[in-house]
Amino acid sequence: MAEKPVIIEVGDGAAIPRSKDRGLVSAWWIAFVGAVSALILLLVLKPDPYLRLIRFLPDGIIVTFQVTFASIGLAIIIGLFTGLGRLSRNRLINLAASTYVEVVRGIPLLVQLFYIYYALGRFVRVPDMAAAIIAMSVCYGAYMGEVFRAGISSISHGQTEASLSLGFNRAQTMFYVILPQAWRTILPPVGNEFIALLKDTSLVSILAVSDLLRRGREFASESFLYFETYTMVAIIYLIITLILSKLVSIMEERLSRHERR
Repeated sequence: MAEKPVIIEVGDGAAIPRSKDRGLVSAWWIAFVGAVSALILLLVLKPDPYLRLIRFLPDGIIVTFQVTFASIGLAIIIGLFTGLGRLSRNRLINLAASTYVEVVRGIPLLVQLFYIYYALGRFVRVPDMAAAIIAMSVCYGAYMGEVFRAGISSISHGQTEASLSLGFNRAQTMFYVILPQAWRTILPPVGNEFIALLKDTSLVSILAVSDLLRRGREFASESFLYFETYTMVAIIYLIITLILSKLVSIMEERLSRHERR
């Protein structure tokens, strides 16, 4: 009898501190307490330039979150329709969705940012903020498409047959029966992609979008304090990422408890 293959889950998001992985939970606490302590110590022991930095960067943090939330919202919508397209019985729709996934996932995000802002700018002028959100959404929409496809596929086919026998058509079955159940499976990886997207927003600084990294670069170019600036930027990114990874972990545990009831 063949052994069941082991599935290795590797993502490009943060390491989620799940309660069953005690080592990772401990590492999360060490990293979080260490990052917060380092931030406080830098501000207390060396207020100049770190206090000036902490006052200079909030605008960039806000822009980072604006790009992240706008991009993840559009990426979820794109991912939903891509996932449905990948499962479609219509060969043309299935081919279009599959081609989109393969092409977009085969091109680095940085190249996509350059292409939308600079290459397409030869024909249509796209504002820097819009170009950043479009590129991030299109890129992560392809990844989200596979997340939705896997989540929908995980629902038993018997659910579809039962729904159709009750008089629902296929569209009603998908949106009223399958997707609500699949969402429980989809939500954790969507949270992980959200964290990965937030980290990748650092790339939009090349488009003159005043995100956290861009603001840090502006401060460094004016003060020539590169070590201090990028130390602060790295700590802030780390704290934000750790907080979000913990929120995703809490969300996963609550979903698990809900399923066991």
